[in-house]
Amino acid sequence: MVISQSEYYISPEEYLEGEKFSEIKHEYIDGQVYAMAGASDAHVTVSMNVSMLLRNHLRGSGCRVYMLDMKAQIDVINRYFYPDVMVTCDARDREFEYFKSYPCLIIEVLSESTEGFDRGKKFANYRHLESLQEYVLISPDRMSVECFRRNDEGHWVLYPYEKEEEVNLASVDFHCAIAAIYEDVLLD
Repeated sequence: MVISQSEYYISPEEYLEGEKFSEIKHEYIDGQVYAMAGASDAHVTVSMNVSMLLRNHLRGSGCRVYMLDMKAQIDVINRYFYPDVMVTCDARDREFEYFKSYPCLIIEVLSESTEGFDRGKKFANYRHLESLQEYVLISPDRMSVECFRRNDEGHWVLYPYEKEEEVNLASVDFHCAIAAIYEDVLLD
């Protein structure tokens, strides 16, 4: 994420309207906008693979899968992020054209420049979404999928998956071989 802070507060409404016409995407944190950097081939391929796998699995279920260009709104803390992949099964999200407020699953594909933020502050922000059941971090350069799942007590439990394992995303009753997520990706 590249910082392009302005010196004044931008309202969520101004941000959303500006994003409709912007040639680059920005994430929004407390009235400030931050330009997003481009992604690697592996990052985009992993995002596309997992999106397609989820879309095929969820077809006809009423759940929607979004990739790269749909914002997640965290209204209670005044944030908008662009997850790499997001799934919502909540009918309330149908009323929002440019963002979704009730995702059950958010997936971020890591990159060197954003990994610390994705693991730390972004995850802390996403935890404010009461609908969120799983937060998944995927490495683009080695077979590693980390699924953080909210348990019945509201605690987040890590379920790591590595080479030759089956990935389970309980929020959408999804299972696949980890290799399917990495199809056509050149790994180290």
